[in-house]
Amino acid sequence: METTQPLTLIQDSERLENRLKEIPPVPGVYLMRDRDDRILYIGKSKKLRSRVRSYFRDSQSLSQRIERMVQQVADIEFIVTDTEAEALALEANLVKQHQPYFNVLLKDDKKYPYLCITWSETYPRIFITRKRKAGSAKDRYYGPYVDAGVLRSTLHLVKQIFPLRQRPQPLFKDRPCLNYDIGRCPGVCQGLIDAEDYRKTVQKVAMVFQGRTDELLDILKQQMEAAAEELNFELAARLRDRIQGLQSLHAGQKVSLPDDRLSQDAIALSSNGDRACIQLFQVRAGQLVGRLGFVAEAQTAEPGAILQRVLEEHYRNVDSVEIPAEILVQHELPEAEILGDWLSDRKGRKVSILTPQRQTKAELIEMVAKNADYEMARMQKFSDRNAAAMQDLAELLDLPELPRRIEGYDISHVQGSDAVASRVVFIDGLPANQHYRRYKIRNPEVQSGHSDDFASLAEVLGRRFRDAGNQKRETGKIEQSPDWPDLVMIDGGKGQLSAVVAVLREMDLLEEVRVVSLAKQREEIFQPGESLPVPSDAEQPGVQLLRRLRDEAHRFAVTFHRQQRTERMRRSRLDEISGLGFERQKQLLAHFHSIDYISIATPEQLAEVSGIGPRLAQQIYEYFHP
Repeated sequence: METTQPLTLIQDSERLENRLKEIPPVPGVYLMRDRDDRILYIGKSKKLRSRVRSYFRDSQSLSQRIERMVQQVADIEFIVTDTEAEALALEANLVKQHQPYFNVLLKDDKKYPYLCITWSETYPRIFITRKRKAGSAKDRYYGPYVDAGVLRSTLHLVKQIFPLRQRPQPLFKDRPCLNYDIGRCPGVCQGLIDAEDYRKTVQKVAMVFQGRTDELLDILKQQMEAAAEELNFELAARLRDRIQGLQSLHAGQKVSLPDDRLSQDAIALSSNGDRACIQLFQVRAGQLVGRLGFVAEAQTAEPGAILQRVLEEHYRNVDSVEIPAEILVQHELPEAEILGDWLSDRKGRKVSILTPQRQTKAELIEMVAKNADYEMARMQKFSDRNAAAMQDLAELLDLPELPRRIEGYDISHVQGSDAVASRVVFIDGLPANQHYRRYKIRNPEVQSGHSDDFASLAEVLGRRFRDAGNQKRETGKIEQSPDWPDLVMIDGGKGQLSAVVAVLREMDLLEEVRVVSLAKQREEIFQPGESLPVPSDAEQPGVQLLRRLRDEAHRFAVTFHRQQRTERMRRSRLDEISGLGFERQKQLLAHFHSIDYISIATPEQLAEVSGIGPRLAQQIYEYFHP
């Protein structure tokens, strides 16, 4: 019996009208679904019924994108919320979860760094990262910053102005390092500063990255004057130096504005049809204090919708004190009223969203748009270079499609000891770190004094494609998942390639996995079954792409090998202590961080470690103090 798909709502006017009547005129979220029950679009509104009805009015002037979406809508689902703010938050969560085709989707672009403050820790750390992790909700990320150099120099200067922890791990077990003696660190490693006092210092640092430098300067000036009145001239001098250092942060960054007391954010974008590059300038008291960058998919979205999505995402992750009194936008936002009300509610005072057309504010938007154009041109140039390299590689190897996902493998060891392998992945010509993998070589014949790169590579590739091989044996075919490579590159020559080909043939995957090797000496590319290398020039784009992949695989493998070797050498002395097994060694090293600290620890300190009793602690102590 054949089943027929339901008509779209445009084709079934009676069902459409009934469905629209069911939707209440209250705040909430709506989900547009197609005939296959896939979510096409997720939106929000202060009044659900009128907002959804507006899509289906004949007189409504719809964009091509929205019109194309409406033609596919077969059903509408809605979720009622108590407030507009709840609708905004719910929409954001649902968009992240379902990634609908017609919604604006921001890309997690690793080239823009963040500054992270780990408020979840007793003594918060401050560091720069390119990964925004979904860790503790207390941790705070500032950014993403377009200019990584400015961010690094700002953090470096801040660490000179305020006494902060300078090292992730203590240099000495029982005393602070030189940073404490010169006043750069308050002695966090030795607990020489109370956690609450340290957090107050970090809160002052946070104000710098929140664009509240002027507010911080006022606080420090008041403290300096109070210290001077109390004749505490040493403290007053320190505060004076901090004030001068902070004043130098934004020296010469004045922006010409009619009211330099007003805090403003200005946002604009540049698009090439596929991607949009967005810039957000943060202006506080007439000074440019931050320049943030975002990247979004732009095939299915209008400029205003992209800016709306970026602003919602950005302000959801900031403290209320960071929300400016005025937001200047290059294009009108489709849901400006909801965003403005939500921000005003969070800030506790009116937040205006303006689309300036002339005078100084329009000039500011023009400056932001010009910077977005430059960033887009730079991104496009980089993208074109990678596309040309993939095209050249596809022609070199006679590939049916562009090799968008390429995997590179390398082996690292010292005469067979601590042998490891790496897998690195390039997607569209760029490193995709989230797909990198490290392997410990399990082959018992590969050990100190005896190496076998051929067998090691065969083992690693066998482990990589083991599931696919099992599937092929059981069903006679494989379903290629999104992480299936278009090309696999082995670091080596014909010998390494032959070993990998043998294991792929054994798994009956040689037809499905396209594999080549790149020999170091002459940068020659070898293919299975060919005795001669592929005719190529070492400097042509496709070969350069493989070289970048090979060098990254080598770097990643060597780094892992050094870690393993260091770990083994750290444990080698502990192996000589009777009764101290692998797990207890791990506990000791986790507690003391190094052999040197263990060697100077007292029996009482050693006995504090989990699994180390007084008797074993005495044995360890006597081993280091014969």
